[in-house]
Amino acid sequence: MTATARPNVLVDMLFWTGTKGGIETYARELYSALRDTDRYTFTALGSTEFVASDPDWFPGRVVDSGISGNILGLNRFRWSWAELQGVSRWADRLGADLIHCPSLLGPRRSSVPTVVSMHDLLYWTNPEHMPSQLFVKPAQWMESMVAKNATRMITISESSARDIDKHLHYPRERLDVIPLAGSVREAAARLRTSTPENVILATGNRLGHKNWGSLIRALPLVPEDVRPRLVITGSKGDDPLIPIVDEVGMQDWVDLRGWVTTEEMDHLLASAAALAIPSFHDGFCLPALDAMLIGLPVLLSDIPVYREVGGDAAIYVDPHSLQSIADGMTIVATDPDRMRRAAELGRDQAARFSWESTAARTLDVFDKALAPTA
Repeated sequence: MTATARPNVLVDMLFWTGTKGGIETYARELYSALRDTDRYTFTALGSTEFVASDPDWFPGRVVDSGISGNILGLNRFRWSWAELQGVSRWADRLGADLIHCPSLLGPRRSSVPTVVSMHDLLYWTNPEHMPSQLFVKPAQWMESMVAKNATRMITISESSARDIDKHLHYPRERLDVIPLAGSVREAAARLRTSTPENVILATGNRLGHKNWGSLIRALPLVPEDVRPRLVITGSKGDDPLIPIVDEVGMQDWVDLRGWVTTEEMDHLLASAAALAIPSFHDGFCLPALDAMLIGLPVLLSDIPVYREVGGDAAIYVDPHSLQSIADGMTIVATDPDRMRRAAELGRDQAARFSWESTAARTLDVFDKALAPTA
């Protein structure tokens, strides 16, 4: 790098499949917000899916790794090798000055400084809820190796910072907490009315820590004359929640939608009385911020990270108590004054977060990583 050249950041996009929700939102919104920076240049090392998606929002060159981000079957080994070994080799080949890994994993050794965004440690905090128990120990090992190599680390909440300290023992002085931000869904905001339906919306994958089963099991505890309908989106194929719905006899009250289109989601967000997120653990809560930005109240688990995100705006429930969850749903269905207040507070709370702030603080971390004392 010459004295006048801007440092080039190799951005590890090997994780990208187009189906990974919050982590992909983070990468897209962060690098969209960095489009106009004059402090760095960027090169994306993309999965085949990332390259095929034609990511015109990325502010730089895109290099095709030839590797899929899908970790099913034997490709898991090829992808893991690429993360642990290949990224650093690409960095050397492309003359990168810095590596940024937006999605938890990255090189176990590298000759250039590396910044890793470690969103959560679910393989450590909730291993029982991971889809494959065979991958828990290897995932923990990989995250440990990545942490040992990382020049600096970014995480997205104080809750995740505490988990990183506990499980990875990463030096706190090299760990930066940078919250994320919501994104306004313009169509949903336009469609949003002051008289929502008696419907509670929930959306997300079916991993165990999401706690959808408790949300369904709590529904019969809500008096039938005020009971809301529950719409849960986000499953592919046979929905594992179907047996739970059958078990509690809530077939007429629960609508399992699977994956929905953007237009369908906008209509659901616009018409629902609240968005429910009863997770046991999380790194952040982007859906809550998105909901609050359009005036949709949120029903959240009373866990530290959701307090960071929801502030005084959310309605909080104990994710381990069916009665507490039922009480929260009853409030949604029967207390319009509180819900109006929640909508007002939610807009104010969500406005405290911005992608511009996330981007600016991330550049500061890059500066620290390249500093001689990093």
